[in-house]
Amino acid sequence: MKYLLNWKEAFQSGVPMVGGKGWNLGRLDQYGFNVPQGEVLTAQAYDEYIKYNELQKIIDNVASTATLDNLNEADVKYRLEQLREKIIGGSIPPDIIQELSTYINSCEKLKKSWAVRSSAVAEDSEKASFAGIHDSFLNVCSLEDILSAVKGCYASLWSPRAVSYRKKMNISDDDVKAAVVVMEMVEAKAAGVGFTCDILSGRQDVIVINANFGLGESVVSGAVEPDTYYLEAEAVNASPYLISRKIGHKQGMVVRSENGGTQFIKSEEMSLQQVLQDKKIEKLGRLLLRVFDALGNGDQHQDVEWVYDGHDFVLVQARPITTIPRKTFPALKNQPDIWSNGNYRDAVPMVQSPLNRRLMKNIIDTMHQGFFTGVDYDFPEGLQFSRFFNGRLYCNISVQQWGNYDAMGALPQGFGVFWGGHQKDMKIDDPDPYGGVIGLKRKERVAKNMDLVKQGKENSARIWSKITASVKSITSEKLSKWTDQDFINKYNELGSIVKGMAKEFMFLSAAGSMPVMYLLNILTEYFSDKALVVINALMVGGTADITSADQGYRLVEIAELARKDSDAVKYFNDANFDPMKWEVKLPESSPFKKAFHEFIQEYGHRAVYELDIINPRWREDPSYLLGIIRSTINIADIGRLKKEQKEKLEQVWGEIKEKVPTIKHSEIRKLVKECQDGAAVREKNKSVLALIMDAYRIIARELGHRFYERSIIKEPDDVFFCTWPELFSVLSGEWDGRGLQFLIAARKEWKKKMELLAPPDVIYGETPKFTEPVIESSSNCLTGIPVAAGKAAGLVRRISNPNDGGRLQRGEVMVAPSTDPGWTPLFLKAGAVVMETGGFLSHGAIVAREYGIPAVVNVPGVMGMLKDGQKIVVDGDKGKIFLVDEGIE
Repeated sequence: MKYLLNWKEAFQSGVPMVGGKGWNLGRLDQYGFNVPQGEVLTAQAYDEYIKYNELQKIIDNVASTATLDNLNEADVKYRLEQLREKIIGGSIPPDIIQELSTYINSCEKLKKSWAVRSSAVAEDSEKASFAGIHDSFLNVCSLEDILSAVKGCYASLWSPRAVSYRKKMNISDDDVKAAVVVMEMVEAKAAGVGFTCDILSGRQDVIVINANFGLGESVVSGAVEPDTYYLEAEAVNASPYLISRKIGHKQGMVVRSENGGTQFIKSEEMSLQQVLQDKKIEKLGRLLLRVFDALGNGDQHQDVEWVYDGHDFVLVQARPITTIPRKTFPALKNQPDIWSNGNYRDAVPMVQSPLNRRLMKNIIDTMHQGFFTGVDYDFPEGLQFSRFFNGRLYCNISVQQWGNYDAMGALPQGFGVFWGGHQKDMKIDDPDPYGGVIGLKRKERVAKNMDLVKQGKENSARIWSKITASVKSITSEKLSKWTDQDFINKYNELGSIVKGMAKEFMFLSAAGSMPVMYLLNILTEYFSDKALVVINALMVGGTADITSADQGYRLVEIAELARKDSDAVKYFNDANFDPMKWEVKLPESSPFKKAFHEFIQEYGHRAVYELDIINPRWREDPSYLLGIIRSTINIADIGRLKKEQKEKLEQVWGEIKEKVPTIKHSEIRKLVKECQDGAAVREKNKSVLALIMDAYRIIARELGHRFYERSIIKEPDDVFFCTWPELFSVLSGEWDGRGLQFLIAARKEWKKKMELLAPPDVIYGETPKFTEPVIESSSNCLTGIPVAAGKAAGLVRRISNPNDGGRLQRGEVMVAPSTDPGWTPLFLKAGAVVMETGGFLSHGAIVAREYGIPAVVNVPGVMGMLKDGQKIVVDGDKGKIFLVDEGIE
């Protein structure tokens, strides 16, 4: 049996064998980080040591009688002390000594000194850090001293503080076995600790670094007041940058003693000097982000011990941060945060790719922050608007509902109807949210919000034109000619563009919300609770240019054109139809080819699930679009569609003319136009965001080819399983990419596992909840939110991904988990649409209303409840889905 493992073997063996500290060092080494030379004495060696010295009965006796209540009693403290003395006085088995001796002697010519550090099995885990609980020994110089230090590590498992910590954390004594790290001491010009978040404020976009001269012992033990550096770490920036520093009064430093061990030396001369230069601080910040991505998956923040040897940074420990202060509104501090995938499931339902994860979260969080800061509302520092759960993004609904109420007086009732999701509306008992001084301030914010929405709508064309020009000025360049530094500079340019847009995004997207409210107020007087149904019907076939709907109309027209184009008909009917060869197979004279080329020119930046840059754009791979055209070439009829829309619109106006006084008609028409224009702004806004994400993808693909040519990655698309800090570390020359392929392989495997897990609808604190479908027994139906008027009967076709859309036959009811603009072409094949999530302002709702297709959304568990081929009736007026038969699989 082998008791001493190198870093690679430690990585492969895992925590049960080498403990948390040893495994994390193995991971750091495997993933290309600079760690000291060293090996890990396994937990099996500890078992052998206990067995060899016949200590198990004593341990069992102490473990079974020690409790949190009696640990301070003299008898228990004495028995723990006796146990530690027996462990320290024991003998290490000869075969273990032999392994250690062979390793140490192989390094003897280098005249190394060693750090011997505890690596208990439960130590440095996500649940418990054990920080400062177990003993470590620095500057150990001989084999004899190393053996003594190993026994000291073993004994420290049974100190009162260690036993007490385990009891408090509900960790069984049986679960804590001691592996021991034996690694070389690094020559430390400076050292300290880095945190990938601010553990005091709770801000997760700030890196905090503590530093002192000499060894890091003075920092981790709290012996001095170290320097503290704060770095902004937003993902839209290529590198974290220093935002503030506090030069600590460093009373001295810890250095090696000549005969082993360490000593504290007072040094007034160095006390007011900055330990690290600004450039070194930012370099360390980039390194810490790499650790966050590699060990924490860009989600679990890390506490990292580092050493600066005068030339480079060396990492000597990394562990998860187990406690980050939860920042929320004072009124919510005694309630758990409630997280929902509601509206997020429209745009980002997928497990995010590593290259997209932090970037997309940063963009979405900036949208939320931009809204509150835009209306001059101060929210608590460190407030978390979004989080990941099993790789998917969720929104903090607690923060959204309370924030909207506190800032604007908007009570949560009905929030879900517009936003979607299966969370319950927050209960706020406030009969007069606009009363008093607070109410006056809320009115001011409402007025400012209305003004910003109005300005956004008026200036939208100019804003989008400026963004589009800025983005295209980057992507139109020949990226193959860029230097490595150019990629970093252009990423920062793009970050500035997307951050500016994100701050205005909410106000642009809200352009259609206010006219809907005004229209609802007018129509409620005459239609009561049917007013929303009437509004849904009024949105059919509007004159506004709703980008995503226009994509569908254009595809119908192109399919009609293809039917009349003999070359196109031949191409689509070819038994060896290849959608990737349309440009080669079709002659330049083909009217279809010309029209489809124009479509790609306008919409080629879009994609299925386009907000994750791992997904190919239609410009790169039009297979999905050509598949839609191929399946509808014989039935496409834009004239019939427009005629049906006109009939539905005339029908609803007939109802209005019956019930609403004529004097109100012009006002209703005006508000309908404003609603449609607002929906157009909302959808165009998404298209421009997709254009920005396309630019990130263009940059990423070029880097993929460059890294592949340098043999850093195995294939170009592996770039999407890297992270931006990793790419920039290579581009800046700070890292050679060693270990990146191991990371990529691990991330691919992790992503596959997460994609197999069903996403919960709501998370209460840390507890996921799946909302079950409820059938109304009296009417044998399911209930959701009605978002597009009309009734339609048809056979169910469950579509989990739009790429499976070829299975959808004309007139079938498309049942989907959610939809983004990439789904739009499928709507025109569907007789009705049903979705598991969504609300009145969801993309699918807007498109269904425009096309005049009955739609019911936010139906919990409907994908699992209904079966393909089952006949149902979708009532888009009442939000009901009537089950006609049980269906077949």
